[in-house]
Amino acid sequence: MAVPRLAIVSTHPIQYYAPVFRALTTERLVEPRVFYTWSQTEHGAVYDPGFGCRIAWDVPLLDGYASEFVPNVAARPGIGFLGIRTPSLPARIAAWQADAILVYGWNNASHLGVMRHFKGRVPVLFRGDSTLLDPQPAWRQLARLALLRGVYRYVDAAIAVGENSRDYFRAAGVPEDRIAIAPHSVDNERFADRDGAAARHAADWRRALGIEPDAVVLGFAGKLLPKKAPELLLEAFLAAGAPGHLVLTGDGVLDGALRDRAAGRRNVHFLPFQNQSLMPSVYRICDLFILPSRGPGETWGLALNEAMASGRAVAATARVGGARDLIRQDIDGWVVAPDSSAALCRLIERAATAGRARLAAMGEGAQRRIAAWSTAESARRIAAAVVELALPARAA
Repeated sequence: MAVPRLAIVSTHPIQYYAPVFRALTTERLVEPRVFYTWSQTEHGAVYDPGFGCRIAWDVPLLDGYASEFVPNVAARPGIGFLGIRTPSLPARIAAWQADAILVYGWNNASHLGVMRHFKGRVPVLFRGDSTLLDPQPAWRQLARLALLRGVYRYVDAAIAVGENSRDYFRAAGVPEDRIAIAPHSVDNERFADRDGAAARHAADWRRALGIEPDAVVLGFAGKLLPKKAPELLLEAFLAAGAPGHLVLTGDGVLDGALRDRAAGRRNVHFLPFQNQSLMPSVYRICDLFILPSRGPGETWGLALNEAMASGRAVAATARVGGARDLIRQDIDGWVVAPDSSAALCRLIERAATAGRARLAAMGEGAQRRIAAWSTAESARRIAAAVVELALPARAA
């Protein structure tokens, strides 16, 4: 019997999703085809407002799975709810004879339109990582949930990325038996460094930065934006006065202010945006990777996955969506209160006290733990949701 045909609707090739699409193809539990709705991204880089520049990832994003770009006729492509408009998308999916549809994100006219069009015709699944972690006034929260219940009535099954995501879907009115979890993942193998090349590169990088061999190094990598709170991490590091180094990797609107604040500090280092092929080395520069985000919108924090897959101990605030699922307190790392310089100071002091050997042992445990959060496991669970949740429900 032929496996179900799964039409996947996503805006554009993304470095975190492409490995899952490949794994879905390899596992052969479903036959996937990805319909990309932001056709303007087919050739060339995408402007990323967070980094403040156009980004072209240096890892393959279209290899190993079937895909096509659907013409986007929006007047301002990619901008706002009306930035993705693909009138031919429903006909293309129907012509391919999909048995089920998996939509990534509903906050544009094209994706929401597909959900509405196929509801009651073909099983519709939705994949998202939203949470309820960001504080809001009660009236705004109630209004948001009312909107979400209207959106998710077009969905036959929701695929959460973790426990905070599951809570969100419950609150949005999706019945418990219509929610599955497929772990938010990165390509763990790419960060595993089987031949040791990334470790050697990181050691050379540390020496070039003037970092002593026995020094504890704290690391941050990401967009230098207020929601990521790199300035809070820098202030806490300076206030803690603990021995060691801080390496901040990335670009963004806070770059200049951060560099000004750290001027003259020989133990604070800045690296510009690094593409995907260099990130296994970037994580290995540090002994503890810290994601100090305050939000709003830090729905997961896949840098945690990458750092753990690189064998690093990790720390994050409770406002980071993935911290609840990934970090075991005092085992793989630490979870601290958000938007608190005092909490980050205590974390930095704890890391300095632990030392490189203890942090390395925690990193080894983190790498073992993240093995379960793999692209293969994510693909298997997505396929299972199609077979076990959506299709039987529609057949009944």
